[in-house]
Amino acid sequence: MASSDLIVSAPKGAIVRETFHRGEVAVQRRMGQADIAERVGRMIRPDIPAVAAGFLAEQRMVVLAAADAAGRLWASELVGLPGFVRAVDDRTITVRTRPSAADPLHEALTHPSRVGMIALQPQRRRRMRVNGRSTPEGAGLRIVTDQVYSNCPKYISRRDIESYAPEAGSPAVRRGVELDAGQRAAIAAADTFFVATADAEGNADASHRGGNPGFLQVLSPTRLRWPDYRGNSMFMTLGNLEVNPRCGVLIPDWSTGAVLQLTGTAELIWAPETFAAGSQCSLDFTVEEVVERPGGALRWGPAELSPVNP
Repeated sequence: MASSDLIVSAPKGAIVRETFHRGEVAVQRRMGQADIAERVGRMIRPDIPAVAAGFLAEQRMVVLAAADAAGRLWASELVGLPGFVRAVDDRTITVRTRPSAADPLHEALTHPSRVGMIALQPQRRRRMRVNGRSTPEGAGLRIVTDQVYSNCPKYISRRDIESYAPEAGSPAVRRGVELDAGQRAAIAAADTFFVATADAEGNADASHRGGNPGFLQVLSPTRLRWPDYRGNSMFMTLGNLEVNPRCGVLIPDWSTGAVLQLTGTAELIWAPETFAAGSQCSLDFTVEEVVERPGGALRWGPAELSPVNP
């Protein structure tokens, strides 16, 4: 469910979505949570309520999900000063920057795209999600919203910003088709990552995953596994993967601003022997391409891990 200070309900008479798509419904039923999903799904709305607009205006970081020209899904981080993301009316958000030239989504987002966006505020363990359609606008983006909703604070590691240096030079990115030893070590130490998925029609979604270091497992240089912990019961990420296995993963290095971007495919694993403590199922991710940016403008302090992590 949504955190109490971000809970919003659809206005009376608004058409949000009549049903979840077939992948979401399939996972909800398999998990025995369809009734919960129906109730929680009432929070989804097409417009941006005042509380959500205020939350966006405070943010220093958002993560976008979209597909590149080849249809591969990626998650990309955008950062800036408060106000760089702003609701300009009840269905429109502007973002005053786009992914850099070295980012896998740079070219895609110079054209109209279906995007998912998650705004995460680690300091207060708050987050909200937006799905819609983006068009380039100047050096940034204009997003018309289809879905706006908040998520609960579960599994978010609390951390504070230590520095922001937008004038810092952009280090050269490294690319590959498998994870090297340093990248595997960074993944094994992660307490947070972001997932880009899309439904069968290509409607993108960005979501957050958190846990204790080690919850994101490295099975091989081209294979990862993570647990799915109990959340809002709508299963948007898992439902998308049920009908479309393409997936993107972004793992931030909070202390240096570095990010690791992966694209590939993900599979829901229902074998109980693969389940980690507290999980409902497992997901296996196969790496097809790796992009590593060694450093970035926004740097954060140490984590206070979520007390609800299994």
